[in-house]
Amino acid sequence: MSFELPDLPYAYDALAPYMSAETLEFHHDKHHQAYVTKGNELLAGTGLEGKSLEEIVKESYGTNAPLFNNAGQHYNHIHFWKWMKKDGGGAVPGALASKIDSDLGGYDKFRADFIAAGVGQFGSGWAWLAVKNGKLEIMKTPNGENPLVHGASPILGVDVWEHSYYIDYRNARPKYLEAFIDNMVNWDYVLEMYEAAAK
Repeated sequence: MSFELPDLPYAYDALAPYMSAETLEFHHDKHHQAYVTKGNELLAGTGLEGKSLEEIVKESYGTNAPLFNNAGQHYNHIHFWKWMKKDGGGAVPGALASKIDSDLGGYDKFRADFIAAGVGQFGSGWAWLAVKNGKLEIMKTPNGENPLVHGASPILGVDVWEHSYYIDYRNARPKYLEAFIDNMVNWDYVLEMYEAAAK
């Protein structure tokens, strides 16, 4: 396979005022494109070309850091764009809401702990809601790392690299994370990933 930059599933201004068109233009068109371009260069000749993106991420982890960084970020961003939508946030779908209640102590605790994971990730990285051993877990990872390499399946992730929020929020990462969870999350896509992970 070769890496390809997906189109955004909405207009560049669809997430405003919570995420600006300027942020999406830089983040998608420049940063994600760079991971795709560099990832394709680094993939050539590795013997991993015929594998799925998930397999490339797992197999390059700990063995080929430059490829892993770019493949991991490509995977993360493919889903990041889909984890957001215009007029997002709101009620969590029933099956997932029940799981959040049983595994994470309810929505309010999940929200607080998810935001805390993003705030607490030192430097660049991601905060996650993932399925591991059949249970929901909140995780955080540095740089381009994700739950796939820790035996888990990510079902929601938020990018806390500064390029994801600095234009709109400057250094106020907590405000960005609150806006993400309250106003941007596409819970239908989170549910879709949860159902796939729970099979």
